[in-house]
Amino acid sequence: MRTPVTPVQVERHVGDGVSTADDLLVTEEPLEIRLGHGPEAHRREVRLSVTMRTPGHDPELALGFLFTEGIIADPAQVLRTAYCEDVKAEELGNVVRVELHPAVAVDPARWQRNFYTTSSCGVCGKSSIEAVHAQCTRALGQRPALDPAVVLGLPERMRAAQTVFRHTGGIHAAALFTEAGEPLLLREDVGRHNAVDKVVGAMLGAGLPADRTLLLVSGRAGFELVQKCVVAGIPAMAAVGAPSSLAVQVARASGLLLIGFLRGDRYNVYAGG
Repeated sequence: MRTPVTPVQVERHVGDGVSTADDLLVTEEPLEIRLGHGPEAHRREVRLSVTMRTPGHDPELALGFLFTEGIIADPAQVLRTAYCEDVKAEELGNVVRVELHPAVAVDPARWQRNFYTTSSCGVCGKSSIEAVHAQCTRALGQRPALDPAVVLGLPERMRAAQTVFRHTGGIHAAALFTEAGEPLLLREDVGRHNAVDKVVGAMLGAGLPADRTLLLVSGRAGFELVQKCVVAGIPAMAAVGAPSSLAVQVARASGLLLIGFLRGDRYNVYAGG
């Protein structure tokens, strides 16, 4: 079983003193997502994506990625997700196969994507500008009625639930909250986009409605994260960092409530205010 943290030994310098100490790092490993598709009697396999992620909740990550990238339109199109056993020893636990319903049409040429996802920048290698924009198939849920005091308290509530961050100090988080500030889901990952996909996959897998929810992310609100939020139907998003120009443009065009620089006793509303 792959673990989210990796122990290392470090040389610690404090003033003029040097000592050896044990430390914990967040684990970063590749996850390959494969698709099984076609009629039951003639199944085929497509190697879809490699993403640099922190192990844990990999089936949720795969489901969220397929949905937010517009490859599937409904979680019911996925029959099951399992780790591949017929791989090299070092790949065990790092390759998953998502079995699609036989009725789901798979056309890699139509997707026009060659996915490679890094922890720092998200999806790279899209083959066209059009391919950057995922198809939105879900209407936004009902917008939450947010009390400013509740909004200001969300980052601390998220940090308090971040177990891996507590031990490593080097991991992103995404959390889904009710309008009253109650946490519904929280996922951590070395990649902020993976953390969002894990939350979306968990939400879809559990059948949770998006109505009156807010997604909080620990970093900046880039275009990719805002798009994932919109595609998932989540009506509000907040980030402790800044949004990008395209993120604000997408939020305003979609009716998404977008909050940035949520820190201390202040925040900015960039869309939907």
